[in-house]
Amino acid sequence: MNYIFSSVAGDSLTLSSTAAILACALLTGFFISCIYIFTHKESGYVPSFAITLIMLPAIIATIILLVGSNVARAFSLAGAFSLVRFRSAPGDPKDIAYVFFTVAVGLASGMGFLTYSLLFALVLCLAMVILEKSHFGVPKSETMTLKIAIPEDLNYEGLFDEILKEYTDSWKIRRVRTTEFGTLFELVYRIQMKQNISQKAFLDSIRCRNGNMNVTLVLNEYEDRIYE
Repeated sequence: MNYIFSSVAGDSLTLSSTAAILACALLTGFFISCIYIFTHKESGYVPSFAITLIMLPAIIATIILLVGSNVARAFSLAGAFSLVRFRSAPGDPKDIAYVFFTVAVGLASGMGFLTYSLLFALVLCLAMVILEKSHFGVPKSETMTLKIAIPEDLNYEGLFDEILKEYTDSWKIRRVRTTEFGTLFELVYRIQMKQNISQKAFLDSIRCRNGNMNVTLVLNEYEDRIYE
């Protein structure tokens, strides 16, 4: 049984071992990508990122094959990669786990431990699916960001407490600032809405208090857009 978990790379590269390593890396990358798409159906996924997850293990495996045990090659590749800068839009923090996941699979494949690579991919993908389907860590009520504009002559302290107590489980004021050359106040709250509550009724109640001025309610995953 030990040969199943041994490295296929050996002391020197051969065409068959290289092909097996790259095929395993692409296969595991494709499997991870499918799990990524499956676990992001509701929240939405980035197609380009799904393709990246397929290619990344093969790229890492190729780097490991090229470096081998040659220290000079390792430093040369490290210097080359230090010149590359990656830029990406803010997304789901789970994407970072998928990136490290594919890198680990690529390392295992590049070192020739194909069985470990496949086993590692299978176990972690199963864990990803279980965590997603069990809604682990997901709060019962949605955490949202509420932005309210009010006239500068209106006292905002405690102005919306009664409404927030009626429609939310919890709330906390995060920021107060003046806008429009000091003619308006802008209040930003972090709130957790109660279940089965009408958002329209909630916003209408706030508009009655702030003189029908601007009110914005967004999910926290899109919170950065509220400050644009």
